[in-house]
Amino acid sequence: MKSILLIRHGQSTFNAHYEKTGEDPGHFDARLTELGETQAAATRQLLADEQVDLVITTPLTRAIQTGLGIFGGRDLPFYITCRHRERLESSCDVGRSPSELKHDFPALDFDHLDDVWWHNGPGSKAPFTTEPHSLFEKRVHAFRTWLTDHPTAKLAVVGHGTFFHSLTGHWMQNCEVQRWQPT
Repeated sequence: MKSILLIRHGQSTFNAHYEKTGEDPGHFDARLTELGETQAAATRQLLADEQVDLVITTPLTRAIQTGLGIFGGRDLPFYITCRHRERLESSCDVGRSPSELKHDFPALDFDHLDDVWWHNGPGSKAPFTTEPHSLFEKRVHAFRTWLTDHPTAKLAVVGHGTFFHSLTGHWMQNCEVQRWQPT
Protein backbone atom coordinates (compact mmCIF):
# COMPACT_ATOMS: atom_id res chain seq x y z
CA MET A 1 0.00 0.00 0.00
CA LYS A 2 1.24 3.45 -0.90
CA SER A 3 2.28 5.70 1.98
CA ILE A 4 2.86 9.41 1.46
CA LEU A 5 4.12 11.77 4.14
CA LEU A 6 3.81 15.47 3.34
CA ILE A 7 6.24 17.57 5.39
CA ARG A 8 6.31 21.34 5.33
CA HIS A 9 9.77 22.85 5.67
CA GLY A 10 10.98 24.27 8.99
CA GLN A 11 10.86 27.96 9.84
CA SER A 12 12.81 30.04 7.34
CA THR A 13 14.37 33.47 7.73
CA PHE A 14 11.52 34.77 5.55
CA ASN A 15 8.89 33.16 7.83
CA ALA A 16 10.47 34.63 10.96
CA HIS A 17 10.64 38.15 9.53
CA TYR A 18 7.18 38.04 7.94
CA GLU A 19 5.56 36.78 11.16
CA LYS A 20 6.98 39.79 13.03
CA THR A 21 6.42 42.52 10.45
CA GLY A 22 3.99 41.34 7.76
CA GLU A 23 6.53 42.53 5.19
CA ASP A 24 8.55 40.68 2.57
CA PRO A 25 12.19 41.01 3.75
CA GLY A 26 13.70 40.25 0.33
CA HIS A 27 15.20 36.92 1.40
CA PHE A 28 15.63 35.11 -1.92
CA ASP A 29 15.71 31.32 -1.48
CA ALA A 30 15.39 31.75 2.30
CA ARG A 31 17.35 29.39 4.55
CA LEU A 32 16.21 27.78 7.78
CA THR A 33 16.52 29.69 11.02
CA GLU A 34 17.94 28.09 14.13
CA LEU A 35 14.33 27.33 15.15
CA GLY A 36 13.75 25.73 11.72
CA GLU A 37 16.75 23.48 12.25
CA THR A 38 15.42 22.56 15.71
CA GLN A 39 12.01 21.78 14.19
CA ALA A 40 13.66 19.48 11.62
CA ALA A 41 15.59 17.72 14.41
CA ALA A 42 12.35 17.19 16.36
CA THR A 43 10.65 15.82 13.24
CA ARG A 44 13.66 13.53 12.72
CA GLN A 45 12.94 12.03 16.16
CA LEU A 46 9.23 11.79 15.39
CA LEU A 47 9.88 9.89 12.14
CA ALA A 48 12.89 7.85 13.32
CA ASP A 49 11.02 4.55 12.98
CA GLU A 50 9.06 5.50 9.86
CA GLN A 51 9.92 3.43 6.81
CA VAL A 52 10.64 5.66 3.81
CA ASP A 53 11.90 4.53 0.40
CA LEU A 54 12.42 7.93 -1.23
CA VAL A 55 12.61 11.56 -0.10
CA ILE A 56 11.24 14.03 -2.64
CA THR A 57 12.03 17.69 -2.03
CA THR A 58 11.87 20.96 -3.92
CA PRO A 59 15.07 22.77 -4.91
CA LEU A 60 14.32 25.61 -2.48
CA THR A 61 17.06 25.59 0.16
CA ARG A 62 14.72 25.55 3.18
CA ALA A 63 13.07 22.35 1.87
CA ILE A 64 16.41 20.67 1.14
CA GLN A 65 17.73 21.62 4.59
CA THR A 66 14.56 20.24 6.19
CA GLY A 67 14.74 16.99 4.23
CA LEU A 68 18.39 16.49 5.16
CA GLY A 69 17.69 17.45 8.77
CA ILE A 70 14.99 14.80 9.01
CA PHE A 71 16.31 12.01 6.78
CA GLY A 72 20.02 12.73 6.34
CA GLY A 73 22.25 9.85 7.38
CA ARG A 74 19.56 7.20 6.74
CA ASP A 75 21.03 6.11 3.40
CA LEU A 76 17.88 7.13 1.56
CA PRO A 77 17.76 8.42 -1.99
CA PHE A 78 16.72 12.06 -2.44
CA TYR A 79 14.97 13.28 -5.57
CA ILE A 80 14.94 17.02 -6.18
CA THR A 81 12.03 18.28 -8.28
CA CYS A 82 10.47 21.65 -8.92
CA ARG A 83 7.05 20.01 -9.56
CA HIS A 84 5.85 21.00 -6.08
CA ARG A 85 7.87 24.17 -5.59
CA GLU A 86 6.11 26.97 -3.76
CA ARG A 87 3.88 29.34 -5.69
CA LEU A 88 6.11 32.28 -6.50
CA GLU A 89 4.54 35.25 -4.77
CA SER A 90 7.31 36.29 -2.35
CA SER A 91 11.06 36.79 -2.50
CA CYS A 92 11.74 33.52 -0.66
CA ASP A 93 10.18 31.57 -3.55
CA VAL A 94 12.83 32.70 -6.05
CA GLY A 95 15.34 29.88 -6.35
CA ARG A 96 19.01 29.52 -7.16
CA SER A 97 20.73 27.89 -10.10
CA PRO A 98 21.54 24.17 -10.00
CA SER A 99 25.27 24.98 -9.87
CA GLU A 100 24.80 27.13 -6.75
CA LEU A 101 22.68 24.42 -5.12
CA LYS A 102 25.25 21.74 -6.02
CA HIS A 103 27.94 23.85 -4.33
CA ASP A 104 25.92 23.93 -1.08
CA PHE A 105 24.62 20.34 -1.30
CA PRO A 106 27.28 18.34 -3.20
CA ALA A 107 25.77 14.93 -2.37
CA LEU A 108 22.50 15.74 -4.18
CA ASP A 109 21.75 15.73 -7.91
CA PHE A 110 20.53 18.96 -9.51
CA ASP A 111 21.73 18.29 -13.08
CA HIS A 112 18.20 17.63 -14.38
CA LEU A 113 16.97 21.11 -13.37
CA ASP A 114 16.85 24.09 -15.72
CA ASP A 115 19.04 27.06 -14.75
CA VAL A 116 15.83 28.95 -13.91
CA TRP A 117 13.45 26.31 -12.54
CA TRP A 118 11.14 28.67 -10.63
CA HIS A 119 8.32 30.63 -12.28
CA ASN A 120 9.71 33.34 -14.52
CA GLY A 121 6.92 34.42 -16.83
CA PRO A 122 5.66 37.61 -18.39
CA GLY A 123 4.05 40.35 -16.31
CA SER A 124 7.06 40.88 -14.10
CA LYS A 125 6.58 42.56 -10.76
CA ALA A 126 10.19 43.46 -9.95
CA PRO A 127 12.27 41.88 -8.60
CA PHE A 128 10.34 38.70 -9.53
CA THR A 129 7.32 37.54 -11.48
CA THR A 130 4.34 36.31 -9.44
CA GLU A 131 3.07 32.94 -10.65
CA PRO A 132 -0.51 33.28 -11.93
CA HIS A 133 -2.99 31.32 -9.85
CA SER A 134 -4.29 29.42 -12.89
CA LEU A 135 -0.79 28.11 -13.71
CA PHE A 136 -0.21 27.24 -10.08
CA GLU A 137 -3.43 25.22 -9.87
CA LYS A 138 -2.51 23.31 -13.05
CA ARG A 139 0.85 22.51 -11.49
CA VAL A 140 -0.79 21.28 -8.26
CA HIS A 141 -3.09 19.02 -10.29
CA ALA A 142 -0.16 17.68 -12.33
CA PHE A 143 1.80 16.97 -9.14
CA ARG A 144 -1.16 15.12 -7.62
CA THR A 145 -1.27 12.88 -10.71
CA TRP A 146 2.51 12.42 -10.76
CA LEU A 147 2.59 11.51 -7.07
CA THR A 148 -0.37 9.15 -7.39
CA ASP A 149 1.31 7.36 -10.30
CA HIS A 150 4.79 7.32 -8.72
CA PRO A 151 5.93 3.69 -8.42
CA THR A 152 7.61 4.10 -5.02
CA ALA A 153 5.57 2.70 -2.11
CA LYS A 154 6.74 4.86 0.81
CA LEU A 155 7.38 8.51 0.00
CA ALA A 156 8.34 11.50 2.10
CA VAL A 157 7.58 14.76 0.27
CA VAL A 158 9.16 17.91 1.70
CA GLY A 159 7.56 21.10 0.45
CA HIS A 160 5.76 24.33 1.13
CA GLY A 161 2.70 25.77 2.86
CA THR A 162 0.74 27.31 0.00
CA PHE A 163 1.41 24.35 -2.29
CA PHE A 164 0.37 21.78 0.31
CA HIS A 165 -2.71 23.86 1.19
CA SER A 166 -3.80 23.79 -2.43
CA LEU A 167 -3.09 20.04 -2.60
CA THR A 168 -4.83 19.06 0.65
CA GLY A 169 -7.03 21.96 1.80
CA HIS A 170 -5.06 22.08 5.08
CA TRP A 171 -2.66 24.85 6.17
CA MET A 172 0.42 23.11 7.60
CA GLN A 173 2.65 24.58 10.28
CA ASN A 174 6.44 24.57 9.88
CA CYS A 175 7.73 20.99 9.98
CA GLU A 176 4.22 19.58 10.31
CA VAL A 177 3.83 16.04 8.97
CA GLN A 178 0.61 14.96 7.28
CA ARG A 179 -0.15 11.44 6.10
CA TRP A 180 -1.85 11.87 2.77
CA GLN A 181 -3.70 9.68 0.32
CA PRO A 182 -4.42 11.08 -3.12
CA THR A 183 -8.10 11.24 -4.05
